[in-house]
Amino acid sequence: MCSPWTDGAVGSIHSTSFGKTATTGYATIVGDDPLHLQIIDVGVYLGDPQPYEGRYPCGTLVYDGVWYYGTYCLLDSKKGLNWDILGPLVGFRYSQDYGKTWHDTPHTPASPLFAEPSKPGEKVKMGSPHFVDFGKNMEYSPDGTAYLVGHGAVDPDTAPRPANLSWITGDQVYLARVKPSIENVNDRAKYEFFAGFDARQQPIWTHDFSRIKPLVDWNNNCGCVTMTYDAPLKKFLMCITDGRNTIGKFNTYILESGRITGPWKMVVYMREFGEQGYFVNFPTKFISPDGRTAWLCYAANFTNGYMHTHFRDIPAGGGYGLTLQEVNLLH
Repeated sequence: MCSPWTDGAVGSIHSTSFGKTATTGYATIVGDDPLHLQIIDVGVYLGDPQPYEGRYPCGTLVYDGVWYYGTYCLLDSKKGLNWDILGPLVGFRYSQDYGKTWHDTPHTPASPLFAEPSKPGEKVKMGSPHFVDFGKNMEYSPDGTAYLVGHGAVDPDTAPRPANLSWITGDQVYLARVKPSIENVNDRAKYEFFAGFDARQQPIWTHDFSRIKPLVDWNNNCGCVTMTYDAPLKKFLMCITDGRNTIGKFNTYILESGRITGPWKMVVYMREFGEQGYFVNFPTKFISPDGRTAWLCYAANFTNGYMHTHFRDIPAGGGYGLTLQEVNLLH
């Protein structure tokens, strides 16, 4: 598996995601047993976040031998490194040799792929998007299309909260799609955006970003989102983390649907999971043949280091790093 990372170290390689010399890391994870994995081919890539302060990895996809790697930006209004203002998806760099060399995105933080926000500090909708995991080489994509889920918010907000739209908090989840190719991934005109349902409850897709509609709308309860297709069960699993004030304990919940556009049903709501778990996802590589056993991937408790908090690893085995926990789907 090809994986992004940042704000830490893999072996002797270090990455930090803020300032003019911000870097985002990449690595390959090798192995079929989640408990015995090897991380190789580690490196970092330089990416200036200005006019923002931080630049982080988001959606990553390997398709037909090309690795697409997205980055997004953040602002820290309090200057305390809790990154409470979400900036844009910049665009996608790509590699045709699995990370040995890279071609940068033509977009910049000041001129991002979806042209949102119009200026730093305003709301975004496709924030920190992640590709829907359709398995190796998108083998389970119904139409050969790559889908992206991101979290966002709108103005005016009827019930704003502190850190309302950050790297880990938001009010809605949004959906976009594109035929993945080097020519398409950085071309806004090639994207379609979910725009709700028609009178027959069929999904509406549009190239007009201004018409985008929420896939999930739960004010003050959304945040970082991922989606995985569990092929044996023919179910989409969506993981959403509500990061509350960005530096406390986080809540995570999992939704399921037979269609990528929903309707969605709650599987489980995990209050204070981690206790500060984030970037929660189900890698398709580790879903069992019957679809009933999977491994939940996440990191946790990042403030225990630089803020000296004392959040516990709940469930045991978590922490500030790559965490995998076995999950049984009972119904």
